[in-house]
Amino acid sequence: MNQISPLAFVHPEAKLGDNNVIGPFCYIDKNTVLGDNNVMQNSVTINYGARIGNNNEFFPGASISTKPQDLKFKGEETICEIGDNNSIRENVTISRGTASKGTTRVGNNNLLMENMHIAHDCFFGNGLIIGNSTKFAGEVTCDDFAVISAEILCHQFCHIGGYVMIQGGCRFSQDIPPYIIAGKEPTRYCGINLVGLRRHGFSNDLIELIHNAYRLLYSEGILKDGIKKIKSELQMTPEIQYICDFVESSKRGIIR
Repeated sequence: MNQISPLAFVHPEAKLGDNNVIGPFCYIDKNTVLGDNNVMQNSVTINYGARIGNNNEFFPGASISTKPQDLKFKGEETICEIGDNNSIRENVTISRGTASKGTTRVGNNNLLMENMHIAHDCFFGNGLIIGNSTKFAGEVTCDDFAVISAEILCHQFCHIGGYVMIQGGCRFSQDIPPYIIAGKEPTRYCGINLVGLRRHGFSNDLIELIHNAYRLLYSEGILKDGIKKIKSELQMTPEIQYICDFVESSKRGIIR
C-alpha cells in the first residue's frame, strides 16, 4: 500500500507500484510510472513522461522529467527514465528528452547532490557521485563510477568516461577519457585517478598499465600517434581497449 499525503496531488492516470511514500505538496503528473519503495519527502514534482524505478529517494524541491529547455522542443512524446537506488537531493532538475533521442536516462545507485541539473537527452550511468550545483547541457553521456565535483559546467554533446574524478569548478567542452583526474583552468589531464581505481579494486598491475597508456597517449602530442603506440606496445585488456575506443570515437576531441 502506498502512503500518500492528503496534501499531495497524484493524477488518476499516474501508475504507482507498491510501498511508495509521497509526502505533502508533491505533484505526480499524468503519463508517469513509479515502481516500488520510492520516497518523495515533500514538494517533489514528477512531471509528464517520467519513468521511475525502485528504491529511490527524492528530497524537497526535486523536479523530474521537466519540459526541455530547448527551443527545438515542440511537445514531442518523450520520457525521462530514472533507475533504482538513487538519492536525488534538494532542487535537482532533470529534463525529459527531445526528438533527438527521445529519452533522458539516469541509471542506478547514483548520488545527485543539491541544485544540480541534467538537461535533455543525457545518458548517465551507474554509481555516479555528482556534486552541488553542477550543470550538464543537452546530450551529455557519462559512464559508470565517475566522481564529478561541485559547480562544474559541462558543454552539450560531451562524453565523460568511467572512473574519472573531475575537480570542482571546472568548465569543459571536450570529452574526458576514463580513469583520469581532470582539473585546473582550462580543464586538462592531471594524471590517473589512482585513489578511485584502488577503491574500485583495480590491481596495481592494471593501474600501472592504465598509467602507461596515458603516458603514451599524451607524451606524443598527437593523439592518433599515441593510440598507435598503445596498440603496438601494451597488452590490450578490456580497460585499455576502452581507452582506445573512447579516444577514437570522440567527436569533440579529448582534453589535453
